[in-house]
Amino acid sequence: MIEYLCEEEGGKKLVDLTVEGFAKETSRESPAPGGGTIAAYMGALGAALGAMVANLSSHKPGWDDRWQEFSHWADKGQEMMHNLLHLVDEDTEAFNRIMAAFGLPKKTDADKQARTDAIQAATLYAAQVPLQTMKESFRVFELCKAMAEIGNPNSVSDAGVGALAARAAVLGAGMNVKINAGSLIDKEVSGKLIAEANDLIAKANVAEAEIVAIVETKL
Repeated sequence: MIEYLCEEEGGKKLVDLTVEGFAKETSRESPAPGGGTIAAYMGALGAALGAMVANLSSHKPGWDDRWQEFSHWADKGQEMMHNLLHLVDEDTEAFNRIMAAFGLPKKTDADKQARTDAIQAATLYAAQVPLQTMKESFRVFELCKAMAEIGNPNSVSDAGVGALAARAAVLGAGMNVKINAGSLIDKEVSGKLIAEANDLIAKANVAEAEIVAIVETKL
């Protein structure tokens, strides 16, 4: 992990920024927010699209008797979106913890050991957060697949884009799991994290392909 010097940010949450403000904040010459944060946001957008299709389906003319079915899916999508929006800021916070640990004193042997321990703890957390993003984003496939299969056919492409966003979220967060896990001294823990990430990546590729195939048949 490279030792960056971070600027003080004022404490404002990323999710409170405008869309333009978020993009500009990401583009700045600072390492955070970075790929893990963006992955979480892509997952949130995938969930939002799935929820949107569910809401549109619940109000589709002639489908009045199915509003409860689609409301259930919409609620699940909102829950996923909320969880992933939390992870947007949590991923940046995890990075900041690493930076704080690298900034600890290292004058004495005791200082050096405490600093190393703090860096390892922060690095573990920085691998665990994107792993959670992967898990939460993977849930989005169930929603998008259902909406592609049974949702409002006029919005099937939206369900497809939701699946694309979910896959990008899983794969992007997976990269962050791997880069942080690779810096852990405990290689057993590192190996488990990376193996779990690789498993989710493989499953995400399959899930996205299935949903895209469904969508393509309805375009």
